[in-house]
Amino acid sequence: MQLLLIHSNYIEYEIKKQTTVAEKIEESLKSGRLEEALTAFTAVESIDEVNPQESIDKAVFEIEKVAAQVKTNRIMLYPYAHLSSDLSSPKIAVQVLKGIEASLLGKYEVKRAPFGWYKAFTVSCKGHPLSELSRSIRPEGVAKAASKAEAAGETDEVVSEALKAESTAKSYWCILTPDGKRHEVESFDLTPYPKLQQFVNYEISKSRAVERAPPHVELMRRLELADYEPGSDSGNMRFYPKGRLIKSLLENYVLDVATEFGAMEVETPLMYDMNHPTLKKYLDRFPARQYSIESDKRQMFLRFAACFGQFLMNHDMTISYKNLPLKMIEMTRYSFRKEQRGELVGLRRLRAFTMPDMHTLCEDMTQAVDQFKKQYDLCISVLENMGIYVSDYEVAIRFTKDFYESNKELVVSMAKTVDKPVLIEMWDTRFFYFVLKFEFNFIDALAKASALSTVQIDVENAERYDISYVNTEGKLVNPSVLHCSPSGAIERCIYALLEKAAMEAEEGKIPMLPLWLSPTQVRIVPISEKHLAYAEEVSKKLDCRVDIDDRDLSIGKKVREAGREWIPFVVVIGDKEVEDGTINVTIRAESEENKPKKVQITPEELNLKIRAEIAGKPYRKLPLAKYISARPKFI
Repeated sequence: MQLLLIHSNYIEYEIKKQTTVAEKIEESLKSGRLEEALTAFTAVESIDEVNPQESIDKAVFEIEKVAAQVKTNRIMLYPYAHLSSDLSSPKIAVQVLKGIEASLLGKYEVKRAPFGWYKAFTVSCKGHPLSELSRSIRPEGVAKAASKAEAAGETDEVVSEALKAESTAKSYWCILTPDGKRHEVESFDLTPYPKLQQFVNYEISKSRAVERAPPHVELMRRLELADYEPGSDSGNMRFYPKGRLIKSLLENYVLDVATEFGAMEVETPLMYDMNHPTLKKYLDRFPARQYSIESDKRQMFLRFAACFGQFLMNHDMTISYKNLPLKMIEMTRYSFRKEQRGELVGLRRLRAFTMPDMHTLCEDMTQAVDQFKKQYDLCISVLENMGIYVSDYEVAIRFTKDFYESNKELVVSMAKTVDKPVLIEMWDTRFFYFVLKFEFNFIDALAKASALSTVQIDVENAERYDISYVNTEGKLVNPSVLHCSPSGAIERCIYALLEKAAMEAEEGKIPMLPLWLSPTQVRIVPISEKHLAYAEEVSKKLDCRVDIDDRDLSIGKKVREAGREWIPFVVVIGDKEVEDGTINVTIRAESEENKPKKVQITPEELNLKIRAEIAGKPYRKLPLAKYISARPKFI
């Protein structure tokens, strides 16, 4: 069943004509109006025929939850077939709609528009963050049927109990301001915070599917970074040399930072036994869909994080309190999650992705909270050095009510650090393995949010995996555990950089990547063949990724193509430069639209400028032929 829930100033309808499946109605149902109402536009689907009563119960739960959030006691049930292309039989649809109505009557003022009639209607949506929400209802019978299909080899998706619980768990949303005050979402003025407004709408609506490709998809192809791989499963990408270079630099940077932070790099397997007693329990506590495969008559799953391998390694280690906090990190190339097909687009959401996954063992909750603060700051720094700033993302903090009551100061300090309002979600009960987590969420050009950095405080897995350390009294005790991805998925960082550049271009700014991540840092453009020798001489004086456009094209076309590739420094060489021993440089970062910034300097001066800007960052050599004429076209 599909629900579209609209909190309205009013809704009214009037029947016009019956269809062949129209239900018989009384005069009172031919028109209707409700003021200050929650309208539930409803499409009953074929899957609801598996267990109509369960679909009714789940729909009522969702409607009542939203009605409580928007504070209304009036509900309009409105059949709306356009929400789905897989509708149930008319008989089941009417049965479900009447069942929902019966369950709500007595607690609410309820009106139900008739099924199977053409109707004219008017709805006045209130327009606050909770006024437009969508929900998908899936009865348990469908999950059971899926399990049977999987046994028959028809699917390889495994859905965890935590993911099922997430769809029904009751949570409370509010805005936390840096002064420590909590505000109800619907009453907080989000107008000065447009990105936070978009994030709130995205989170509360839980609408993850995309209707069109975001700008980064065209950019990742035009810049020859990455593309879809038709020979693989959806959500598995191919990376061309330039894209692989950027990925490698980001991976190395995060590992370098983690090493400086005290983490030890390890490597663990990609697949695990689904029936391993400890892993099986953890699978049901992690909100992700898994790939499953069969090997030697054993059911295996592809990892969705590095937790399994690192925790099994921790279990076999001898650890003292002197070793704590103990940190390990793995650059998981790859982690696998069976994301739903409608959510897969470009580099934003993948089924196979590279995730830097760090785990920290702490003596107790006090040390865990201290490490949490430090890792929060670490994540801000990591993204900033990639070119993604606090102003580019929104913060979500999620916790259980009990944890919040004991750690309000910690939560408030997180809002103070970023100095802007953040979205918080609080649960009455814990249904994941963690009691606190945050994510930095990038908002793209389509107003979709994607989590980057995250840290979680885990209160289950040390005991589950029998991980222990020797305390000061010589006793074995379980540590507290932190999960941290300092950057989030590497592919998603590239997505964020491309989307940010695209949005900046819409504002009239010059799009580009950070210098240290640019595949070509300097493009030398000789005006004619006689200037090639000096171009080669200049290239050898530049300690960076430099290429030479030696193609038989006009100088204007070469410069324009360098601009389309976002080359940070474009060096044009002619007679004057050869005679003077200088170079004419266009500096992209200092240019404006139709106003390029050009300087006449020496190669040595340009080299010093570049080396100063990329100091402290990982470096790799040019991933393609130095001369453009020798390169193939990938797209």
